Amino acid sequence: MRRIATVFTMAAVLLLAAACCKDNAPVQKSALDVIKARTSIRAFTGEKLTEEQINTLLGAAMAAPTAADVRPWRFVVITDDDVKAGLYEGERHKKMVVDAGAVIIVCGETTRMVKPHGAEADAEPVPRPNGYWYEDCSAATENMLLAATALDLGAVWLSCYPNEKSVERISAYLGLPANVTPLAIVPVGVPAENPEPKDKWNPDNIHYNKW
Repeated sequence: MRRIATVFTMAAVLLLAAACCKDNAPVQKSALDVIKARTSIRAFTGEKLTEEQINTLLGAAMAAPTAADVRPWRFVVITDDDVKAGLYEGERHKKMVVDAGAVIIVCGETTRMVKPHGAEADAEPVPRPNGYWYEDCSAATENMLLAATALDLGAVWLSCYPNEKSVERISAYLGLPANVTPLAIVPVGVPAENPEPKDKWNPDNIHYNKW
């Protein structure tokens, strides 16, 4: 009986391994698994990201919800080490961004050119504020962080907006147009650390129906 049980146990292990490693495909993670596993990674190996990885991250970012389907997000992808270093020259974040496989700056188009409502067909477009650009771009940034976790990469959200000095410095460094504002700087790459995700569940923060 013991031998039979051992055989069945080995068979079960092999079947599980085959299911997980079929065609060398990575183990699929559920959305909730990815959400709970996400944590800020601030140390990277220096390995560069592939174009496919970068496009996967950006595709996830642009799948975010957006008010009135405006899609105000714009992205600056930095892979050059010298350009990355200049983002935080002489500051504590420099090593983090240089060692990252890429740095993605999530920016928002704060105004767009549209024709006035009811205007003639040949009317000139006028600037209209994108009032929810920072919310849309925040959703895009979170999508990117979750996608990095799903790809077994690490990432961290370094804030820029609404710190005026940071916004001015990064805008000038990247040569952003006047109507584009940097919201977040996201170093992403192969993790060189493995911190445990924090359990942030707190029922005291929950109110039903009314406060």
